[in-house]
Amino acid sequence: METDGTPAWVAFDRTHLWHPYTSMQAPGPVYPVVAASGVHLELSDGRKLIDGMSSWWSALHGYRHPRLDRAVAGQLEKMAHVMFGGLTHEPAVRLGQSLIHLSPPPLQRVFLCDSGSVAVEVAIKMALQYFHAIGQPERRRLVSLRGAYHGDTTGCMAVCDPVNGMHNLFADYLPQHLFAERPACPFHVPFDRDALAPLARLVEEHHHTVAAVIVEPIVQGTGGMNFYHPEYLVGVRALCDEFGLLLIHDEIATGFGRTGRMFATEHAGISPDIMCVGKALTGGYMTLAATLCTEAIAEGISAGPGGGALMHGPTFMGNPLACAVANENLALLADGSWRKRVADMQGQLEAELAPLRAKPGIADVRALGAIGVVERETPVDLARAHARCGELGVWLRPFGKLVYTMPPYVATTDEVSKITQAMAALAEL
Repeated sequence: METDGTPAWVAFDRTHLWHPYTSMQAPGPVYPVVAASGVHLELSDGRKLIDGMSSWWSALHGYRHPRLDRAVAGQLEKMAHVMFGGLTHEPAVRLGQSLIHLSPPPLQRVFLCDSGSVAVEVAIKMALQYFHAIGQPERRRLVSLRGAYHGDTTGCMAVCDPVNGMHNLFADYLPQHLFAERPACPFHVPFDRDALAPLARLVEEHHHTVAAVIVEPIVQGTGGMNFYHPEYLVGVRALCDEFGLLLIHDEIATGFGRTGRMFATEHAGISPDIMCVGKALTGGYMTLAATLCTEAIAEGISAGPGGGALMHGPTFMGNPLACAVANENLALLADGSWRKRVADMQGQLEAELAPLRAKPGIADVRALGAIGVVERETPVDLARAHARCGELGVWLRPFGKLVYTMPPYVATTDEVSKITQAMAALAEL
C-alpha cells in the first residue's frame, strides 16, 4: 500500500527505525532505495541518484559488480556461515594470505572481525594486553589526536576527539586517554617540523604510562577531512620507536586505494605495529574488518598470563560469505588499474572544485586521491542539503561545515562532474 506515492514501508521506517546520528523526534527525510547498479541508487519513485559517497566509502567498484556478485553466490552454495572458534575455512585463510601480502611487511598476524569499530577495539586490546603480558601493566593509556575519529563503540569513543567529536556526552564514562593537537601541516605544502612538537611533548612527558599512539594516517576522516603531511607520520614512527610505544594505524577509511596508495601509510614509507582495515574490504558488499599486527606483538600476547589468549571473539568472525567477496574485491584491486583512475579523479576534483575557493562563505577546498572536500565557514543545513540531492540527482551526505565526496573508483568523468556540480550547489545553500 502507498500513501501519496510513498511506500507504506517508508512510513514504518520514519516511525520505528533509528538511522545513524538522528533523533527519533526529528529523524529527517530519507530516500527509499529499491535497487543499485553501477554508481546509481534507484529510488522507489524511479529516480536515480549518483552515489557520491560510495555507501560511506565502501563500494569501491560500485554496485552489482558481476565478479563480486558471483563470489557471494558461489560461496552461498557451499555455506553462509560457520563459527571460527575451533573451525576454519578456505575463504578466511585466503583472505589472511592476501592481507599479509598487501600490507607492510612487519604485519604478519591477522584477526578477522565484524566492523571497523570492532577492529579498533581489537587493536586497543592488543596494545594493552601486549604490555601487560611483557610485565609493563602501567602502560594502559593511548595517545590520540584532536580531530580523530575511530568509531562509535566504547573503546573507540575514548580515542575520538573528546571536545569537538561526537562522543562528548559520554566523557565521564570513557577511559581517559591523552590527546595531542591535530596535525597542522597540510599534505600539499612543505612540511614544518614544529607540527610534531605538541605530540612530542605529550609523549615525552607521559610515555611511561602510554601503550600506543593511534592515528588515521594522512586523512583524518569524520573528524574534519583533514589531510596532513606524510612527514608527520614519519615523525610519529620515530617517537614511538624512541619511547618504546606501539603505533596503531586506523586505515578503515583510507585503505584499499582511497588516497591513491593501497594504504595511506605508504605515502610516508613507514610501517605501523598494528593496522585496522574495514569499510572497502569487501567492496561494500558485507560488513567485515581486520586487525593486523606484527609477529612480536602476537608472540608477546601469546606468552602472557592466563594462557596468552587474545580476549576477543565475535560470533561472525571470519564469516565465509564476507571473506569470499573480500577475496574477489582484493583480486579486482590487484591489477592496479584503479591507481590511474584515482589519480585522474584527484586531478578532476581539484580542477572542478577550485573555483569555489573564490566564493563567499567557503573556507577551503581540497582533494586527495578519490576524496574531494569543500569546507564552508558555517555548518551545512543537512535537511535542505538532502532535499536538494534529490533534485540534483546526486547522493551526498554533508556533515558539520563539510560538503565532501568519496566516489566509487568506477565513476566516469561525466559522473564525477555531476558530483562536483552538486557539491557546489550544496556548498552555496
